[in-house]
Amino acid sequence: MKRVKLDKIDRKILKNLQDNGRITNVELAKEAGISAPPCLRRVRALEENGFINGYHAKVDPVILGYGVTVFAHVKLVSQAESDLKKFEDLINSWEVVRECWMLAGETDFLLKIVAHDWDDYQHFLTENLTSAPNVTSVKSSLAIRASKDEPGVPIEV
Repeated sequence: MKRVKLDKIDRKILKNLQDNGRITNVELAKEAGISAPPCLRRVRALEENGFINGYHAKVDPVILGYGVTVFAHVKLVSQAESDLKKFEDLINSWEVVRECWMLAGETDFLLKIVAHDWDDYQHFLTENLTSAPNVTSVKSSLAIRASKDEPGVPIEV
């Protein structure tokens, strides 16, 4: 990917889209201080250059019946690239795993898992996660509440 320098208008567009993915192009253009056609061209260029990877709705997990969020610290027996890839492929097949981060240090992977309740998580833990090939240990941390849940990155304008 070639390096693209962002100007102040591009940063305003990115910040506004990150804050509100449903903003109309007309509103976005107004916020950025430009007219709608060049704003749309800039958004498309930001998408094509990989600055914008997609759009999604932020849904309420509790309303949808997912009352438990757990962060699972997973340690593997082997960290060979083929074993890491197999584990990543496996966790990508589990819908309840919402995020997966490979880490350096004591923990190989940090998983964010949603479940209907604690029993539902324990079932997933024993039937899927701890019995998965190459998994040597799992330490679970039950989330009490989210004090901050901001998407994306800080964008200076």
